Amino acid sequence: MDGRTLALFAGAGSAGLLIAALGFQAVGYAPCELCILQRWPHVAAVAIAGLIWLTGRTRVLAVLGMIAAGVAMGLAIYHTGVEMKLWAGPSQCSGTIGSLATMSPAELMERLQSAPVVRCDEVAWRFLGLSMAGWNAVLSAGLAMVWGIAARRG
Repeated sequence: MDGRTLALFAGAGSAGLLIAALGFQAVGYAPCELCILQRWPHVAAVAIAGLIWLTGRTRVLAVLGMIAAGVAMGLAIYHTGVEMKLWAGPSQCSGTIGSLATMSPAELMERLQSAPVVRCDEVAWRFLGLSMAGWNAVLSAGLAMVWGIAARRG
């Protein structure tokens, strides 16, 4: 398989992970702050794959894709460690509360008190002993390897 095809495959893998995350969210698994943070490198990887598809410039862009997948893996490892209580996570893991600029102090206080808190240190779902963050770490590591091979074959 040539580098361009591998890069497009890796980008499709990141797209698949994003679709899965949104699917879990759609069925009621609200993401925490770290869950959302882990999505951004995959968005970047999909964009990089799109640039490779448009321009055909595989080698340099595939290195960027590998970095994006590596960042996703690092964030997922960090989140998994937070879930396993190996280290502390962010002090605040909560959902959005809307536009602050248009709220009165009373409305803001009411929204803050009723906002659902999605904790970063609690596992919402496991499969074969791994949380979603754990699976993201494993799959992102695999995608980083595919990006690396794509860069070498570019």
